[in-house]
Amino acid sequence: MLLIKNIRLMDPKSGRDEDTDILIDDDRVVLIAKGIGSEITDEEDERAALDKDTLLIDGEGFIAAPGLVDVHVHFRDPGLTYKEDVITGAEAAKAGGYTSVICMANTKPVADTAEIVKYVMDKGNDTGIHVYQAGAITLGLKGQELTDMEELMKAGAPGFTDDGIPILDEKIVREAMEKAAVLNVPLSFHEEDPAYIACNGVNHGKASEHYGTEGSDRKAEITLIERDLEIALETKARVNVQHISTKEGVELVRQAVKKEAGDRRIHAEACPHHFSLTEEAVIEHGTLARVNPPLRTEEDRQAVIAGLMDGTIDLIATDHAPHATEEKAKPMSEAPSGMIGLETALALGITNLVEGAGMSLMDMLEKMTINPAMLYNLDCGYVAEGGPADLVIFDPDEVWTVTDEFKSKSKNSPFVGMELKGRVKAVICGGQIVYVD
Repeated sequence: MLLIKNIRLMDPKSGRDEDTDILIDDDRVVLIAKGIGSEITDEEDERAALDKDTLLIDGEGFIAAPGLVDVHVHFRDPGLTYKEDVITGAEAAKAGGYTSVICMANTKPVADTAEIVKYVMDKGNDTGIHVYQAGAITLGLKGQELTDMEELMKAGAPGFTDDGIPILDEKIVREAMEKAAVLNVPLSFHEEDPAYIACNGVNHGKASEHYGTEGSDRKAEITLIERDLEIALETKARVNVQHISTKEGVELVRQAVKKEAGDRRIHAEACPHHFSLTEEAVIEHGTLARVNPPLRTEEDRQAVIAGLMDGTIDLIATDHAPHATEEKAKPMSEAPSGMIGLETALALGITNLVEGAGMSLMDMLEKMTINPAMLYNLDCGYVAEGGPADLVIFDPDEVWTVTDEFKSKSKNSPFVGMELKGRVKAVICGGQIVYVD
C-alpha cells in the first residue's frame, strides 16, 4: 500500500481541489480523505486499514494530479533507435510527469501492421508507464490506401494518424473519416500542404528572410485545416488537428466547434513550443528550434494561447521529436525538424500559461490529463476512488534551469539554459513509484 499525506489534490475531471490524503492499494486509488491512518479508524472505513508495509509519502507543499497524458510522441522505435527507443522515451515521459503516451506511426517500418503495433506496446509493458502505439491511417504513410483499421485496433491501436506527412488526397481523407466514425476512433492530422513550403520548419517571414529562403507559408496549415474540418463536420468523425501554429488555424477550429451539434468531436492540440516561442527562437537557436509546423509570430503565439484559454484548443501535446546531435548540427536546409518536449512541458505550461497568461492551473491540467484521455478512450487522466493509481506529484513554485541532462536519448531542445517554474517531484503509475526527482 502507498499513502500520500497532506497533499493538494487537483483533479480536472471532478473539479476537486483540496488538501487531503490519498491511499493506494495495488494499482487503484482506494481512499481519498483527510486523516487517513489517524482520525479515520478501521471501524469508520475499512479501506483506511493500513498494513505494516504501507509506504508513506509526505506531500506537504506539493500538488498531486492525474498522471499526464500525451497523445503525440515519437519514440523512434522501431527503426531509428539511435535517436530514441521505447525505454528511453518512457524515461523521459516519467521525468516530465507523464504516465500515458501515444506514439506516432512514422516508424521504420511504419506502424501500419498489427505486428508493429504489438511490438511497441509489448515493449511498453516493461517501462512502468502506459505506452500506446497509434496506427497509420494510410499504408506506408503514402496517402493512397487506407490501413486495416479493425486489425490495428485489435492489436491495441487506440487511434490513427499519418503524423509527419499530410494526407493530400481529399478522397482518402473522407474515406478515413467515414471509417473512423463507424469505429468511433480518433484520427489525428498533420496539416501542412507542401505546395506552400520551400523550407519546412522555418516560418515565411522574419525567420525565412534571415536564412535566405521562402520557408513555410502559413497557408500550408490553413488550407488543410479548412478542408479537413469541413469533411469532419460532414462525416461526424472524431478528429484532432495536430500542433496548431497559426491564428487563422485557431479561428477555423473555433468556428467549426461552434457548428457542431451534440458532443464535441473536433479537437485541436497545441505544443508547448508553439505557446512559448516565436520565429525569433529559430534565428537565435538555429536548428534546435526548427519544428514542423514552424514557430511563427508573436501574434500567432498569442492566438494559440487565446485558443487554449477559451477551450478552442482542448489538448496540450508535446510532439516529442528526438534527433541525434550530429543531425541537428547540419545546415538549416538539411537538418531534421523537431525538438524533444516531454521533460519540459509541464513547466512550460506553468511558466507561460499559468504565470504568463493567467490560465488557471486546473484548466491547464485538464488539457494535459482528462481531455487527451477521453479523446483516445483511455481509462486514465483522473484521480478518484476506485480509479487507476496514475499520479504526478509536482511543486508548482519551484524555479529551475533546464540543462542538457535529459532522460531522453537526444538533447535537441532550445529550452536549455531557460529558467522555468514548476518541477515534477514524483510519478506513480499502476500504484508503483516509477520516478523520483
